[in-house]
Amino acid sequence: MENYNLTEPRYEAMNYRRCGRSGILLSEISLGFWHNFGGAADPEVCRAIVETAFDGGVTCFDLANNYGPPYGSAEEMFGRIFARSLRAHRDEILVTTKAGHDMWPGPYGEWGSRKSLFASIDQSLRRMGLDYVDIFYSHRPDPDTPLEETMQALVDIVRSGRALYAGISKYPPAMASRAYAYLREAHVPCLVYQGRYNLLDRSQEEEILPQAAAEGVGYVAFSPLAQGLLTDRYLGGIPADSRMRHSIFLDESVLTPELLARLRAWNEAAAAEGLTLAQYALRWILRRPEVSSVIVGASSVAQLKDSLKAVRAR
Repeated sequence: MENYNLTEPRYEAMNYRRCGRSGILLSEISLGFWHNFGGAADPEVCRAIVETAFDGGVTCFDLANNYGPPYGSAEEMFGRIFARSLRAHRDEILVTTKAGHDMWPGPYGEWGSRKSLFASIDQSLRRMGLDYVDIFYSHRPDPDTPLEETMQALVDIVRSGRALYAGISKYPPAMASRAYAYLREAHVPCLVYQGRYNLLDRSQEEEILPQAAAEGVGYVAFSPLAQGLLTDRYLGGIPADSRMRHSIFLDESVLTPELLARLRAWNEAAAAEGLTLAQYALRWILRRPEVSSVIVGASSVAQLKDSLKAVRAR
C-alpha cells in the first residue's frame, strides 16, 4: 500500500478565516462529500482528491450521514481515506457531519429528535472510524420536534465528547435566532450556520448572513457553483455526460436562454480578471466578510485544483 506524503507546503497556499467569534479558523475552501464520494466512486480518485485538498491547505472536510449514494457511503469512503492518509494529521483537520434528512427506515431515521440525532452521530463515528467529529450539525429544522429537544441533543452530544462544536443548517431566521439563544444559554454556543449561497441564489444576504454576524456565528456556504451551473460546463449547452442529464437535483429546464446569457456575461467578467467562471463565482462569495468558508465538490483532482486557484489568485 502506497504511503501518503505531503507534496507541497500546504498552509502557505490557503487563507484562513475566523469562524464567528470562536477560536476556530476555517480554510476558505472546504471539501464537500455530497457528490462524488458514494459507493460507485473510484476509491483511488477519491483518495487523490482528499490528499490534494489537504496538500492545498484545505483543513475542513464536510460530510453528512446520508451522503452517497447509498446513504452512509460517503462517510465510509472518508473513513477509509482517513485511515490510510489522514490519521496522522487528525489534529490538523476539521471533520464535520450532519443529521436530519432521511437516513434509515422507520420513524427515527430522520428529522431532529434526540433519539435520531444520538443514533446518527454514533453511526457516523463508526462509519468514519473517528472518536469524535469537530462539528455536528442539525441538517435541517424539524417542524414537529420542539426546537428545545433538538438543541439540547446537540448540547449533550458536544458535552459527551462526540463532537467539539454544534452547528445548524438551513434554519429560517426566526428558528435560527431561537437556536442561537438556546445554545448560548446552555454554554455550547452555535459555532456555524451552513446555507446555500451563490451568484444565482442570494437569499441569504437579507437576513441570515447579517444575523449570523450579529450573533457571532460563522457562516459556511454550500452549493457555491450551483451544482455546476456556475462553471464553463454549460456555456455551450447541456453536455451528454453532465450532472444535469443524470441528477435529480438539477433539471434541464433551469438552463433558460436568460440564464445562459447571465452565465456567459459572468464568464466574460471572469476572463477579464484572468479567472475561470468557477473561480470567479467562489471569489464572489468570499468577498463577504461574514463567510468563513466555502464548500466545493470535486470529481477529479483537476477540478479541485481549479477551485483552489480562486484562493491563490486573491
